[in-house]
Amino acid sequence: MLHPDARALIDLIDQRGLPAMNTLTPVEARAFYRDRRDFTQPAAPDVGAVRDASCDGPHGPIALRIYRPLGAGAAPSPGTTLPVLVYYHGGGWTIGDLDTHDVLCRQLCNGSGAVVVSVDYRMAPEHRFPAAVDDCLAATQWVARHARELGVDAARLAVGGDSAGGNLAAAVAILARDSGELPIAFQLLIYPATDMRRGHASHATNGRGYVLTTELISYYHDHYIADAAHDLDWRASPLLHGDLTRLPPALVLTAGFDPLRDEGLDYADRLVAAGNRATYACYERQIHGFITMGKVIDEANSAVALCATELARALAR
Repeated sequence: MLHPDARALIDLIDQRGLPAMNTLTPVEARAFYRDRRDFTQPAAPDVGAVRDASCDGPHGPIALRIYRPLGAGAAPSPGTTLPVLVYYHGGGWTIGDLDTHDVLCRQLCNGSGAVVVSVDYRMAPEHRFPAAVDDCLAATQWVARHARELGVDAARLAVGGDSAGGNLAAAVAILARDSGELPIAFQLLIYPATDMRRGHASHATNGRGYVLTTELISYYHDHYIADAAHDLDWRASPLLHGDLTRLPPALVLTAGFDPLRDEGLDYADRLVAAGNRATYACYERQIHGFITMGKVIDEANSAVALCATELARALAR
């Protein structure tokens, strides 16, 4: 059964006649997403400190937002280091920014006791695949190199993201493994896109009526992927990588009424089959995107708490 909170949200969207994202230009869709987030997102909790920063990347500067948890002080203390989560927001590689995921990053920061570094990677279609992957890897490398001044422990560095951000986190974890120079301690994959071919059964069963539609997925895909051959590139489709051994422990979280549900489950199963530790949790009554909607979907708050708890457990000394 679809959760009543999710049902009420879908009905309200229909009643108000809100436009589908795929009927808007990317610029219009970004503004629509950003300007209406307060309707579904809870109030932003206080954190110990938050500041904007930037780092260099292969395509130019990358904007970052750095959060310190409550009780940790406004600035790093000598001799004290915290774990760190590098977070990549969702939005189909086309929409979303530091502001749309500010509340979630604050929640994860306080709940896990970790510093969170949110990455404003480049958006499609202005910057197509693999620009987002390049930015996310560069930002993560920057965090590891600047661990001392950030007051974080580079040996307790996690990557994470939701939807497109989960896709990017999975890709960065593999790239980090292959480089041998960037140890990742944990990956938080919230309803990740893992297979650009879009052929899993849940794409058919959940592709209508649950906010993230087949048409909207194609809209995002086609803005991000310029060449159909890139669907088979594992940096776009981490599920297709031939070797998923020696990857960091993972929490893979999915939603029962999400078109991406089955590829998330497949990725969790592949991780375990390859000898990794991966916890899988499906919120069976929920829709794609629900974790940021704690103001109107109560289960979002328990999902955030689960993510924060698993982060804290994985990144404990």
